[in-house]
Amino acid sequence: MSETSARLLALLSLLQARRDWPGALLAERLEVSPRTVRRDVDRLRDLGYPVRASKGPDGGYRLDAGADLPPLLFDDDQAIAVAVALQTATTTVTGIEEGALRALATVRQVMPARLRQRVDALQVTTVDRYANRRTTVDSEKLIAIGMAVRAQEVLRFDYASPGAPDEWVPPRKVEPHHLVTWGGRWYLVGWDLERKDWRTFRVDRMTPKTPTGPRFSQRELPAPDVATYISSRFHGQDQNPCKGEAILQAKASDIAQWAGRRAFVEEITPTSCRLVLSAWSWTGLAATFGMFECDLEFVGPQELKDAAAQLAARYQEAAS
Repeated sequence: MSETSARLLALLSLLQARRDWPGALLAERLEVSPRTVRRDVDRLRDLGYPVRASKGPDGGYRLDAGADLPPLLFDDDQAIAVAVALQTATTTVTGIEEGALRALATVRQVMPARLRQRVDALQVTTVDRYANRRTTVDSEKLIAIGMAVRAQEVLRFDYASPGAPDEWVPPRKVEPHHLVTWGGRWYLVGWDLERKDWRTFRVDRMTPKTPTGPRFSQRELPAPDVATYISSRFHGQDQNPCKGEAILQAKASDIAQWAGRRAFVEEITPTSCRLVLSAWSWTGLAATFGMFECDLEFVGPQELKDAAAQLAARYQEAAS
């Protein structure tokens, strides 16, 4: 690939990465002069890419979307990222299996031989640590929720309660803020208009209703970003250095009564649950899990399992 062609591909990749690019910043990223950037933009236009220029001291460039947009081009890193994403896309979303496989075959077919070999070496097998509780959601449901998030429209939906699945409750009305994945599941973060507070909803329990409600101005999350909010929501704000989880053969409602406010309890089946706790030491954490009178299985980390084994040996010696 010639130097000019490589630079055009790099320029196109940058223009696809964000909406607006100041000309000076593009020149800096490409390590060329602003004049060279202008010439390269003209070359992209000749190839059919609709690049719009804005005038003024802070003038820049934008790649517009359009029906006549030529096929997208990927650099090496982008192509590999797409191949990996397509192989792992079906782990939590249903209804896209065939489309993902066809898309992967299409991307692979147009790759140069050297890059195709690298992608073929990335045969990904997803081993999910949460496979025993992971749920999948329909792609159409994700699209419906995602469109409401993007349009900032009030979302109405029925929500299945795990404690009373057959009990009818009125539809929830929420200002949707963000779709997130956590521990093998999809969640919607939004402002509940009835409860006037932030709430997190499992998407697999949601049934969106149409039409959506009125537009709204997005509120600020009570956290710097959605990742921080979700982490604090599920794991609490404690500063204990040791955190671990286990599967308990007991009802989630029973465990939640005694686990403490910083614990995270999640129902797996009507008679089992996942419990996440923290403590000042691994031994103390293992002992805390042991206070529940039920069978349990430690999920991890390994430090928790080692502490449990040491504690069991200590108890055995003390009892004998």
